[in-house]
Amino acid sequence: MFKQQKNKWLGSLLFFSFLLISSIGFAQSSYTVSGTVTDDSNVPVPGANVVISGTTTGTSTDFDGNFSIMAKEGDVLEFSSLGFTTVTRTVTGQSRIDVTLAEDSAQLDEVVVVGYGSRKKSDITGSVSSVKSEELNAFPVLDAAQAIQGRAAGVVVQSNNGGEPGAPINIQIRGNTSINASSAPLIVVDGFVGATFPQPNDIESIEILKDASATAIYGSRGSNGVVLVTTKKGRKGKLSVEFNTNYSIQNTANELDLLNADQFATYQQAINPGYTQGSANTDWQDLLYRSGSTQNHQFAFSGGTDKVNFYASATYFKQEGVVVNSEFERVSFLSNIDAQVTDKLKLGFNLFGSRGSKDGVPTQSTGETANGGGDDVISLLFRFAPDQPVQDANGVNTINSVGDNVDNPFAVATEGVNETKTDNYRANLYADYDIVKNLSFKTTFGLSTANGTEGVFRPSTLVVTAGAGTGGRATVQNFKRTSLLSENYLTYNKEIGKGNLNLLAGYSYQKTSTERFSAGASGFTSDSFSYFNLQSGAVQLIPTSSFSETEIQSQFGRLNYDYDDKYLITATVRRDGASNFAENEKYAIFPSGALGWKVSNENFLKDHKTISNLKLRASYGVTGNQAIAAYQSLASFGSVFTPINGTTVINVTPNQVANPDLKWESSFQTNLGLDLGLFNNRVSLSLDYYNIDTKDLIIEDTSQPQFLGFLTAASLRNVGEVNNKGFEVTLNTRNISNDNFSWTTDFNWSRNRNEFVTLLNGEDIFQDASPGYFNVPRTHVLREGEAVGVFWGFDYKGVYQGGALPEGTALLAGSDVGDQLFADLDGSGDITTDDQTIIGDPNPDWTMGITNNFSYKNFDLNIFFQGSFGGDVMNLTNVQLFNGDSNATTAILDSWTPTNTDTDIPRARLRGKQITSRFVEDGSYLRLKNLALGYNLPQEVTDRIGMDNVRFSISGQNLLTFTNYSGLDPEVSYGVVGQDSSASNTTNGFDFGNYPTVRSVNFSVNLKF
Repeated sequence: MFKQQKNKWLGSLLFFSFLLISSIGFAQSSYTVSGTVTDDSNVPVPGANVVISGTTTGTSTDFDGNFSIMAKEGDVLEFSSLGFTTVTRTVTGQSRIDVTLAEDSAQLDEVVVVGYGSRKKSDITGSVSSVKSEELNAFPVLDAAQAIQGRAAGVVVQSNNGGEPGAPINIQIRGNTSINASSAPLIVVDGFVGATFPQPNDIESIEILKDASATAIYGSRGSNGVVLVTTKKGRKGKLSVEFNTNYSIQNTANELDLLNADQFATYQQAINPGYTQGSANTDWQDLLYRSGSTQNHQFAFSGGTDKVNFYASATYFKQEGVVVNSEFERVSFLSNIDAQVTDKLKLGFNLFGSRGSKDGVPTQSTGETANGGGDDVISLLFRFAPDQPVQDANGVNTINSVGDNVDNPFAVATEGVNETKTDNYRANLYADYDIVKNLSFKTTFGLSTANGTEGVFRPSTLVVTAGAGTGGRATVQNFKRTSLLSENYLTYNKEIGKGNLNLLAGYSYQKTSTERFSAGASGFTSDSFSYFNLQSGAVQLIPTSSFSETEIQSQFGRLNYDYDDKYLITATVRRDGASNFAENEKYAIFPSGALGWKVSNENFLKDHKTISNLKLRASYGVTGNQAIAAYQSLASFGSVFTPINGTTVINVTPNQVANPDLKWESSFQTNLGLDLGLFNNRVSLSLDYYNIDTKDLIIEDTSQPQFLGFLTAASLRNVGEVNNKGFEVTLNTRNISNDNFSWTTDFNWSRNRNEFVTLLNGEDIFQDASPGYFNVPRTHVLREGEAVGVFWGFDYKGVYQGGALPEGTALLAGSDVGDQLFADLDGSGDITTDDQTIIGDPNPDWTMGITNNFSYKNFDLNIFFQGSFGGDVMNLTNVQLFNGDSNATTAILDSWTPTNTDTDIPRARLRGKQITSRFVEDGSYLRLKNLALGYNLPQEVTDRIGMDNVRFSISGQNLLTFTNYSGLDPEVSYGVVGQDSSASNTTNGFDFGNYPTVRSVNFSVNLKF
């Protein structure tokens, strides 16, 4: 036994000795050759092939164009990349070889970023859209997310509150896939998961991953798509300095045609003959709206050597809103440093920071204050009586003379305080090490923090909003969110015969903690200290504080195999464990697979004169959604006030019931795609069909009996399924290209169909998105077989002209000639809640974007149209303006009277704020989003003044909107009782109190040294 073991160990020793001697011999004749491959513009060429001529030994360049390969003196290296001519270099003892590739007549095969790596676009098997730097900077925006709008098929981008300075942006990819969890995509910036967008000038490219093949590498956070942001890097060469500055003049894109004082008095006297007209004629829109402006200044410098590259920038942005007393200011910086420490080790550091300050006015009324939403400036300026002045003869702010008892909008806007200050910082450090040939290891460590303070003050001069006689009120809220991320993964690349194999395996851990605090007071002796003097308030509001923490740890892997540059395979799997979910459902596995066939590389099509590229793609996979708050599956306690012996004490009581089986929502995604290039890729077409079944929807179950005593009546359960299916078209054409003139067109079109397949017990779920003071319990419904968030209300059938009622109609109780007719769906002869039905669908039938770029010598012209068609809008503003207790639009002058019967507008009277089809309008629109003219100084001029480039441009945004919608803007997004619409997936298409969309003219100067 011992002898056998001894012989075994001896054989192993001899074997490894032989390997060592062979390695030493090889090392004596071979050594590492490294370098960088760039194009003739000194831009790195990622994915370029570097092969020792006559052998199968080779490698490819990374995203920064760097490569390293073992070679010996006399070897001939071949450098090639699709779209470039092949270059050869002979190894003559040098350790570094830098190569410049000239662009071939064929189109350059673009390299795109994917999760944890990059791929040539021709090798992508999933559905990926790219937005490049020049598109992001075609016109000035605060948030880079805004620049994506209309640029990518299947991607809907919308401000949560019109043109409000600093308003958050909502992105939705391929429809709505959830109810209670978020439907927002995952944002990944330079590898940091869950980051915020940097400013547009710092971004190199944005990739939008849409199907499971592309997103499954992010597992439980990939069901809503993934947006990958890559910021700019430094390049080898001389120091480059860039200064970008622009200034915009902004105005409201539209205004409502409201009644003036005389018209208003006549209208009110038709309702109440005793109404006495006021002494003023105030145009509240003219008083509250102003010319706004934006200014954006960026300074950036970059450069590099053979070992170190760097990029750094600082940006100042300021916007003065078109509504008085609203503005946003932000300072941000970004820096990227990459260092090739050794031939094997590369280090990098990314740092981002910003400080934003927002002075706002309250919009999108919550309806929770002062007798009917008195805190909302936009809806107030529509509602408020035009015959009232801003202040009366005694210098006291006026309150409304009809309807709700509210302060006037100018006083609310100019005397109230709404301030928000936010700091965002993110640091990311990485190390990339080539362990052996073809095998590398990358580790990243990142930390991000967000700190915010919101202060609100309503002075005593706001008689109603601040509470009459209370001496004003103030609140302060603070939050702090910290996220720690560590990711580690191995990448293996190997040529196997005619194939190329890429393997990825890694581990990820992320921990996020959030702290919140709020306090408030009322009854101040002075308005001088705003919200900075809570301790002097006579009445202290109950302070609140909270702490939450979530963790997610994951293992992931991916295989990419390309055989003979024709057949592509991608397989991905990720296993996630998240603390958000219940004890029995902490972990889940999310797999995906995809196939691709480059038909154009087959012999029967390879030399085709017309078809230059044809690829078929198919993928299927499962992704997840765990975007719910922490501790939702756990039993919890809450506090309530209880009187004991005449003294109020705090009591502890059960808050919510536990659900030990609460788990992720899972989206089962199928994608079929075709990529076609014609005429040497002068025409490029991509078609995608997708089907997404999202199961185990997280839904609030309200069937829990109240006698159980839980404070929270609803608990989360996994019951329900929603389906999204659609078709996407992307078309890019190079129409004309010669020395002096070029013309390109980029077009995208997408159609999404959304439907609830199953809901909890098959029962309808009714929700309300109206302001609280409307007292309307239902505005929309979730129903099996219908799209998400369809409108719910009465079906309006016109004006009752007297006599017998038209068949199938009835009147509301107390109605008479000239009042509203509604469909009597239950045939009872009365209009009750049983006659409510689906009256509209906010989901558009299709969306599109088309960009034309022209260049003539040193001039260039960009024309960008964006549109949405087929979606309905619920005009809640008109629900308010047509019920008789406020001002109205001039359309009310066509109200029914005995002498004006040929009208669809009921007679003037006080009526309830009913949700009816009368206020559902077609929200289709086509918008000239951007029109920009630019000029670059001739090269001979810039050379004389010692600059690389000088560019001037003038552009206009939202110059024209073609729509039949009667409101301010059809592109609306109103949240549940005034919250951001991102807080709810089911309240699209509601228009009330939105900050107006702006029309702007922008002047820009770009200098490069």
